[in-house]
Amino acid sequence: MSEQKLSDNERLKGQSNFLRGTITQDLQDELTGGFNGDNFMLIRFHGMYQQDDRDIRNERTAQKLEPLHNVMLRARLPGGIITPKQWLVIDKFAEESTMYGSIRLTTRQTFQFHGVLKRDIKHMHQTLNSTGIDSIATAGDVNRNVLCTSNPVESELHQEAYDWAKKISEHLLPKTRAYLEVWLDGERLDTPDQEPILGSTYLPRKFKTTVVIPPQNDVDVHANDLNFVAIADNSKLVGFNVLVGGGLAMTHGDTATYPRKATDFGFIPLSHTLAVAEAVVTTQRDMGNRVERKNAKTKYTLERVGVEVFKAEVEKRAGIQFAESRPYEFTGRGDRFGWVDGIDGKQHLTLFIENGRILDFPGKPLKTGLREIAKIHKGDFRLTANQNLIIAGVPKKDKAKIEKLALAHGLIDDSVSEQRKNSMACVALPTCPLAMAEAERFLPEFVTEIEGVLAKHGVTDDSIIFRVTGCPNGCGRAMLAEIGLVGKAPGRYNLHLGGNREGTRIPRMYKENITDRQILEDIDALVGRWAQEREAGEGFGDFVIRAGIIAPVVDSARDFYAV
Repeated sequence: MSEQKLSDNERLKGQSNFLRGTITQDLQDELTGGFNGDNFMLIRFHGMYQQDDRDIRNERTAQKLEPLHNVMLRARLPGGIITPKQWLVIDKFAEESTMYGSIRLTTRQTFQFHGVLKRDIKHMHQTLNSTGIDSIATAGDVNRNVLCTSNPVESELHQEAYDWAKKISEHLLPKTRAYLEVWLDGERLDTPDQEPILGSTYLPRKFKTTVVIPPQNDVDVHANDLNFVAIADNSKLVGFNVLVGGGLAMTHGDTATYPRKATDFGFIPLSHTLAVAEAVVTTQRDMGNRVERKNAKTKYTLERVGVEVFKAEVEKRAGIQFAESRPYEFTGRGDRFGWVDGIDGKQHLTLFIENGRILDFPGKPLKTGLREIAKIHKGDFRLTANQNLIIAGVPKKDKAKIEKLALAHGLIDDSVSEQRKNSMACVALPTCPLAMAEAERFLPEFVTEIEGVLAKHGVTDDSIIFRVTGCPNGCGRAMLAEIGLVGKAPGRYNLHLGGNREGTRIPRMYKENITDRQILEDIDALVGRWAQEREAGEGFGDFVIRAGIIAPVVDSARDFYAV
């Protein structure tokens, strides 16, 4: 591979002076609202993507104006925990300094600002820093925000798992001072930068890590490069099963790309956690494909070099041997809505936030409601990997006050169906430059249509895990859904069937490039059969496999595209 021409991203990273580039100078360029040259990509390592409002792109072109460039920022928030004080700071910034005024909860268990103009970018980073938040390594070829099961019940076990998520995040962060210097006016030091874990050209591709507490697979482990499955003994964390090589992105028309489940490497005690995390990352750093970015993720490295070769290298670098995996079971992956009693005697309220979009809507002033709750709440907020929010650690004496505010602002809505709670979409249009079709704006009305189908066939007491992505890059995790739609063109999607409720099976394409009306007709027919022919407790995804409607994906590299 060394004799082949490297991807241009490798040149970019190597010439970036450890991710500084000329971003500082670019910020002073008032002739454009965007970033020039390599800086367009380099800002991703600082947690930002350059975007524009595609709804008005043609209008601006006709006016001989450049696109309305702005950035989306994704914060680093390991485990998704944020204090009410921090929430009030980000709420204020969203209101005063973004084009859309919203806060968006993401599938990466953090929040994003959308629509930040160039003049406000530095102020944004300094505002976040003032409250203890940054956006280091939430995008780019690095280990990104570390996810952790949002478990409001087993509080002590969750605290241990969350602590490990933070430790892993800190251990794998870039060591360059670029973020400090560019955004926080930090002093430039004479000592050279070093990246002992990530290397001078960082990783071949993005890298995602989770810590998960069975039986809830709420972080979708099979969507991630590295996963630590918590193993407890008498409610005390004793170690992790390590799963490596999951990922959902693919490219339309390229059969060399495919979604893949993570492979179970085995069990490790807690004392080996950071060493194993580092060893997996450095093995991928050195073995990953730096020629073809479409095949640069860890999942493709495992397929190319072999699982046992990769695993043996991790053991060598970490100085350990994986033990046999400890037994565990995933029984679900959705969030547990409403009030839940924690073992610590406190109450936890999980709120459903459709599409994770926190804004004041007509009749539902969600953003105002959370602001008012943050003013009086003494616990914390926990963001989930399913775009929802938990008001955690509520003393019993404060429960009535919190509930009253939530009800008054539409944050509690008993009319929301189980189907809607189990549906999810990526952002897509108008802000994502990769989107080929609608997702977030498409989801609410289409879920209403699915609700109608379920009612028609008498199964409203049940639901189907339904997800939509505007392109095949996987942000909405449609490739772990029972019904997954992947955008192909405006108004057209590929329909995938056959995932399961536990999130341990990849769905297969059922029909390609069809309209939403055609999709709804297929769902109607299939749900009709499910309602009549299903076995007791059988989920939709399991039914379509058992009934022979679609073949299961057993080995993605070999049979994902099989007819």
